[in-house]
Amino acid sequence: MKTKAEKDWLIYEKEAQNSGYNIVCGVDEAGRGPLAGPVFAAAVILPQGLVIEGIDDSKKLSEKKREALYIKLKSLALAFNVAFATEKEIDEINILNATFLAMKRAVEGLSLRPDLVLIDGNREPALDLPTKTIVKGDSLSVSIAAASILAKVERDRLMKKLSEKYPSYGFEKHKGYGTKLHLEAIKRYGSAEIHRKSFLKKILGE
Repeated sequence: MKTKAEKDWLIYEKEAQNSGYNIVCGVDEAGRGPLAGPVFAAAVILPQGLVIEGIDDSKKLSEKKREALYIKLKSLALAFNVAFATEKEIDEINILNATFLAMKRAVEGLSLRPDLVLIDGNREPALDLPTKTIVKGDSLSVSIAAASILAKVERDRLMKKLSEKYPSYGFEKHKGYGTKLHLEAIKRYGSAEIHRKSFLKKILGE
C-alpha cells in the first residue's frame, strides 16, 4: 500500500487524458451539513501533471494550510470558479439538489470549458459535459482536492463575515454546523434569516 507521500494523486487525471480528455476539471462541495448559510461548490482545472505539495481533502487540513493552498491554487490553476446555492434554495429544492445547482453554477462559470468533469461522491449534477463520479475523490484526485479547498475556504470566509451581522450565533467558530453552542443559540434567540429552516425542523422539531 502506498504511503500518503507516494500516493498517485493524478491517477484519475491520467486515466482521463489517456482516454482523450485533455482538459479535466475537478468539482467538490462544502457545507452540505450545516444548519445555516449557503452550500458552496468549486470547479478547478489544473495544468496537466501538476501536484501541489501538501494538497489533500480540505477536511484533513488545518485552516492555515487551507488558506495557503487556496492562494497557491488560485495562482496555478488554468481556470477555477466558486459558486453557491443559498439557504432559501436549499429549503425550496432540498440540500442534494441545491448542491447539484451550486456544482452546475461552478462549472458553467469557468473561463475554460472542460472535456471531462470529475465529481466527488457517487451522484452527479446534470451537466452538458462528460462526467465521472469518484467516491472519496477529495482524497484521491488532485483536481477534486483542489476544488474542496477552494469551496471550503470561501464558505468559511463567508460564514465569518456573516458572524458580524449575526453575532449571537457564533458562526465564526462553527461555520453554521450543529454544534452545542449553535443549537443553544438557536433555542435562545430563535432562527436567523440565514438558517436553513428545513434543517431546523428535522433537528429541533420546529
